[in-house]
Amino acid sequence: MEMKSKKLLILYATQTGNALDVAERIAREAERRACSVLIRSTDEYDASSLPAEDTVIFVVSTTGQGDPPDSMKVFWRFLLQRNLGSHWLEGVHYAVFGLGDSGYQKYNFVAKKLDKRLSDLGATAVIERGLGDDQHPSGYEAALDPWMSSLWSGLNEIKPDFFPEGPNFLVPVEELIGQPKFQVTFHDIDNVDSQLSTATDFKYLQMQIGRARLMSSGKVPHEKSKPDAFLKMVKNCPLTRESHEKDVRHLEFEFVSQVIQYELGDVLEVLPSQSPAAVDSFIQRCNLDPESFITVHPREMENHLLVNRLTALDVPIKLRTFVELTMDVASASPRGYLFEVMSFFATAEHEKERLQYFASPEGRDDLYQYNQKERRTVLEVLEDFPSVKMPFEWLVQLVPPLKNRAFSISSSPLAHPNQVHLTVDVVSWTTPFKRKRRGLCSTWLVSLDPEQRIDIPVWFHKGLLPPPPPSLPLILIGPGTGCAPFRGFVEERAAQSQSSTIAPTLFFFGCRNKNNDFLYRDLWLSHSQNDGVLSEAKGGGFYAAFSRDQPQKVYVQHKMREQSQRIWNLLCEGAAIYVAGSSTKMPSDVMVALEEIISKESGAPRESAVRWLRSLEKAGKYHVEAWS
Repeated sequence: MEMKSKKLLILYATQTGNALDVAERIAREAERRACSVLIRSTDEYDASSLPAEDTVIFVVSTTGQGDPPDSMKVFWRFLLQRNLGSHWLEGVHYAVFGLGDSGYQKYNFVAKKLDKRLSDLGATAVIERGLGDDQHPSGYEAALDPWMSSLWSGLNEIKPDFFPEGPNFLVPVEELIGQPKFQVTFHDIDNVDSQLSTATDFKYLQMQIGRARLMSSGKVPHEKSKPDAFLKMVKNCPLTRESHEKDVRHLEFEFVSQVIQYELGDVLEVLPSQSPAAVDSFIQRCNLDPESFITVHPREMENHLLVNRLTALDVPIKLRTFVELTMDVASASPRGYLFEVMSFFATAEHEKERLQYFASPEGRDDLYQYNQKERRTVLEVLEDFPSVKMPFEWLVQLVPPLKNRAFSISSSPLAHPNQVHLTVDVVSWTTPFKRKRRGLCSTWLVSLDPEQRIDIPVWFHKGLLPPPPPSLPLILIGPGTGCAPFRGFVEERAAQSQSSTIAPTLFFFGCRNKNNDFLYRDLWLSHSQNDGVLSEAKGGGFYAAFSRDQPQKVYVQHKMREQSQRIWNLLCEGAAIYVAGSSTKMPSDVMVALEEIISKESGAPRESAVRWLRSLEKAGKYHVEAWS
C-alpha cells in the first residue's frame, strides 16, 4: 500500500482574496496544534492527485451568479468527468468551508456542489460543510470559528496522527508568529540607470507595473502582471442631474499605446492611482525611505511557480513606486491577521492589549465593527496604534494588495474604433459611525480631466455577455449602470444595420426618476424611433421603469410583465436573454418574471417554464452579468 502524506492539504479557490485569508487562518490554527500543513490554490494543484491524498480541506468562494472562482474552473471541470466513478476518492477524507453572500439566489452554491460531488466520488466528510455568510453581522467569521473547532475534534477522532502532541496541545501564538512570507532586500544604488527612471515610454511603465505586481503579495498570474495597454481620457460627462444623490459618468478613452481589439460585452480592468498624499503618509508613518531601491522575494522558494518570476524579481524598484502600485494603503480594509501581528510590535501596553483582544475569538465581533464595517484603512489602523513599529516585510504581506477594478465596456468597437467607453457609478457610502467613504477607482477616474493626459494602465478580458450575431433576436434587461454593455450592443446593431438586416431587439431599462438618472436617455429614445434598432417598426422596443416617480415602485420586471406577449413571441423566434446590473435581487426577480411570462403565454405549468429557462441557459442563450 502506498504511503499517504501526513501533511494536511488545504486547497482554496478565491476570487477576491477572502477564501485565501480563511485558508491561511485554518493553516495557522493547524500549525498551533503541531499539525503540518500544505496550502495550495486549486489552479496550482493537479486534481488527478486527489485519490493519493489522506485528508483535504477545501475553502471555496462563490461568485455572484453561483459560479466557481476563475482559479477553480479547470479543477472543477476535472471533478465533473463522468468516468471518475463512485469509488475514485474512496479512503480520502475531506471538509468543505464555503464563502458566500445570502443576498444572492445561489448562496454558497460552489461549496454545496463541491461537497456533494466529493461525496458522490466516494470521499468521506470529516464534518459537515461550513457556510460563511457575508451578510451576517460578524461576516463569514461567525460560521468559521465553530466549524474549525468541530474540524479539529473530528480530525482528531479519525486521524490522531495529524496531532503528534495530542488533541489539547496548543503552541502559544507568540512562538508561531515566525517570519513573514516575504523577504525585502534594500539595494545601495545611487541612480538606477537614470535615463530609465525618468523615461515615460510605455514599455518602461509597463515593465515597472509588471515587476512591482510580480513581486507583490497579491499573487498576480504571470501573464497578467503587465498591462495590456494604456488609455488616456478624452471625455468625462455626467449622466445624472447634479442634485441627484447618485453620480454616474460617461467616460471616453483613446489608446495611447498599441490598440487592443476588443469585442462587445468585454470587460476592462483598470489599475487605480492612489492619492500621493496617502502614500506619503503611509511611508512616513512606517519610517521608510521612499527613495530606497528594493527587491521583494517570497521566502518559500520551493514554489514551482516562482522559477519564471525570478528574473523579474531581481531588478530593484523604488520603494515608493512599489507601495504606490501594489499596496492598498488608504481604501481597502486589512484582514484580521494584521491585528494579531501588530500586537507583537506594539510597545504601549494599552495598545498591545487592545490588539490582542481584537485578535481573540471574544474580540472578533468588535474587530468586525471597528475594521470591516467602518472600512478602516491600513493607514487609519496604523495611526490608531502609534506605538506599533512594524518591519516592512510584514507590511508587504499584510497590507491588502492594490487590486484592478473591472468595468463593463459600454462602447461598440465597430461604432467607435480606437476608443473604449465606460459608464461609471461613483461609489460612495456612509459607515455606521457616519464616516463618508468613497470607492478608490471610480472616484479617481471621474476626477480626471481630459486635458491632463494621464496614462491609465488597463487589461481587457472576456465578460459573461458573449457578443450576439446580428441574426439573433435579443431581449436585454439592464437597469441602472447595467445598461452599460447594452449601449455597446445597440450601437453595434445600429452600425450593422447600415449594411445588413438585423434581428429585433427589446430593451428593458430601469432607474429611479425620469428626470434624474435616466442614463443615455437620448440614445435609447433616438434608436426607438424612425426605424431605429429599438423601434417597433423593426420588431424591437424600448421600455423604461422609473421606480420612484409614482407612489408604488415600478421595476424592470413590471415592464416585462406588461410586454409578456412580445417577449414570448421573440422567445419563440429563438431570442437570447441578456441581464446585467448591480443588484443582488434583480437577476432573480427577472428570472421569476420570465417564468411567469412563459407559463402564462404558453399555457404550460410553472415547472415546465422553469425547465424551459434552464434549457435556454444550457444552450447558451441566457446570460447574466451582475455586480454587487
